[in-house]
Amino acid sequence: MTLPERQSREELTPRQRDVLERALELLVAGGEKALTTSGLARAANCSKESLYKWFGDRDGLLAAMIAHQASKVRGFTDTGGTMRRDVFETHLRGFAEDLLRVLSGEVSLALNRLAIGQASREGNRLGALLVEQGRRRIDQAATRLLEAGKRSGHIHYDDLDDTYRTLYGLIVRDMHVRMLLGEKGVFGGRSLEAQAAHAIRQFFALYEVREKETAGRL
Repeated sequence: MTLPERQSREELTPRQRDVLERALELLVAGGEKALTTSGLARAANCSKESLYKWFGDRDGLLAAMIAHQASKVRGFTDTGGTMRRDVFETHLRGFAEDLLRVLSGEVSLALNRLAIGQASREGNRLGALLVEQGRRRIDQAATRLLEAGKRSGHIHYDDLDDTYRTLYGLIVRDMHVRMLLGEKGVFGGRSLEAQAAHAIRQFFALYEVREKETAGRL
């Protein structure tokens, strides 16, 4: 049973989120073999019965762990209104910083390495869970932000999916692959925040609406 069938990330209690943090720590420290119900119950100081009640089976626990990790990339709720240009840019930079911070962290690297190692295994669910509970949640929040930016007149695009893939590529580049391979110093001396700001400047250079473009569409 996966997380959506039980409860959303927003419904998790602080205690449940703490348990998920302990689960992620076990995974990073010892790999998949270390992530057992008994081991997690000991590490989190809770009962196995509570774990089954909260998360269901192993897939449910993994789904909850991945969704919890993805929630560290701040989301965006589209209220349908307009927003100022500086507010839109702040949201984009926040998204870029969070994405880089999460992807470069040991937890995400461990989850992705584990999924890659299991990719050819029959019945492997981790890769699918990473897409369903991780990447897809992040993608949906980011595309809502892009739609709000277009509606507010700050950017223009013809294809939302293509525009989002461009944004993601400008932020992440080849850094995640290099990190997965164990390369150090992939930011090249630039801070994470500086890398995020650079990516967003490049994004606006491609998609920002100029005054004469606005006039031409009136």
